[in-house]
Amino acid sequence: MSSDKSHLVKGATGDWEVVIGLEVHAQVTSNSKLFSGASTEFGGAANDHVSLVDAAMPGMLPVINEECVKQAVRTGLGLKSEINLFSRFDRKNYFYPDLPQGYQISQFQYPIVGEGVVILDMKDGSTFEVGIERLHLEQDAGKSMHDQHPSYSYVDFNRTGVALMEIVSKPDIRSSEHAKAYVTKLRTILRYLGTCDGNMDQGSMRADVNVSVRRPGEELGTRTETKNVNSIRFIGQAIDHEVMRQIDVLEDGGTIDQETLLFDPKTGKTRSMRSKEEAHDYRYFPCPDLLPLEFDQAFVDELKKDLPELPDEKKERLMKDYGLNSYDAGILVADKTSSDFFEQVAKGRDAKLASNWVTNEFFGRLNKEGKTIETSPVNAEQLGGIIELISKGDISGKIAKELFEIVWEEGGDPAQIVEERDMKAVTDTGAIEAILDEIIANNPKQVEGVKEKPQLIGWFVGQVMKQTQGKADPKVVNGILKEKLGL
Repeated sequence: MSSDKSHLVKGATGDWEVVIGLEVHAQVTSNSKLFSGASTEFGGAANDHVSLVDAAMPGMLPVINEECVKQAVRTGLGLKSEINLFSRFDRKNYFYPDLPQGYQISQFQYPIVGEGVVILDMKDGSTFEVGIERLHLEQDAGKSMHDQHPSYSYVDFNRTGVALMEIVSKPDIRSSEHAKAYVTKLRTILRYLGTCDGNMDQGSMRADVNVSVRRPGEELGTRTETKNVNSIRFIGQAIDHEVMRQIDVLEDGGTIDQETLLFDPKTGKTRSMRSKEEAHDYRYFPCPDLLPLEFDQAFVDELKKDLPELPDEKKERLMKDYGLNSYDAGILVADKTSSDFFEQVAKGRDAKLASNWVTNEFFGRLNKEGKTIETSPVNAEQLGGIIELISKGDISGKIAKELFEIVWEEGGDPAQIVEERDMKAVTDTGAIEAILDEIIANNPKQVEGVKEKPQLIGWFVGQVMKQTQGKADPKVVNGILKEKLGL
């Protein structure tokens, strides 16, 4: 991918280009592990979800979980990737204190999913493509715990053998903003597909971050890999720190060591863990306990037929069917539950108004109170009712916010509340004219001022709204005002 000058980083001796590739590990949504029937449920007691296969007991052989294979294929289709009808499992030999086998069953030479693409929607309205190199299936390792005893480390094998999809990007990413947008979009796609829950705080999605820097146009620099970063914010911080660290080293005449790093969220810095291994260091060879995976195109087509509408397609449809702009549609499709809620609110109503209320008032209140759409006291039909009242001119914007507060706190039908509490907009032009005549007569200085600066008309509108307790229709007030003041 060509370099974009807007993403160059300034060093003391000139500009540098950042090259980033991400290896995202996404836990497959399935009830059992990749090669055993043990539970994948999060939060069980230590070593409670461990089968004899996971514990690598003698004579225990792995058996592939068909649902995990289907989930990997669904994910590949969602990433617009090539699906390989032939793939193979290999043994990756390395010292794993939390894998009893002493090796990891993964895929190396023949992954289940090949090249694809993810399209990012950036905040400035631009789009950016990140290529997918591959997606392969592998088993997760367990968890080493070093804070349970002063002299010993303990191991929890509950995660051992859980199915992971390792999604490897091409080195197309050029900034921490791109990286964060990429992981956000990837998580959204996986959640739409239902192939990974994307809960990074529970470790079901995390990223290894490969970073190098070079002078624009030069060959790729030496990369470092920061392991197991489990937050989108931390991914951005790790990249920003590592970029500046590498630039400082190179500008001081040093060289970058190819090494594996860890990110410390407390300091916002990376630190060395070990020298980085190459593929040959893992001594991959075909797993003798598993046959290759082979399926036909009909198997893939059947899975493709049942795919849900994905974020990019949904965004395009919201723009077409509801007249939303790219930015508003992008915000809504970032979460499937949010976009579904919006469509319930907007159905047969003013879609732009619905979008504004959903993304601002409604989401803002959810965030403030730490609630979700599922736990919200205001449902889609109630919010839609408020929007209908605004559209018909039955209530003003100010009254609408008061009405939303009442429905949030007390519940009820918005239209009925407006009638019972006399909240309906004052649209009687005679009543509004009488109020305006009094305001104009009592404020000659303001009348003179508005003729010189017409934008001061807002003061008069405010006075009317105050006297009508926010019930007057601002459009009606503005029209009458302009006529009476000759504006």
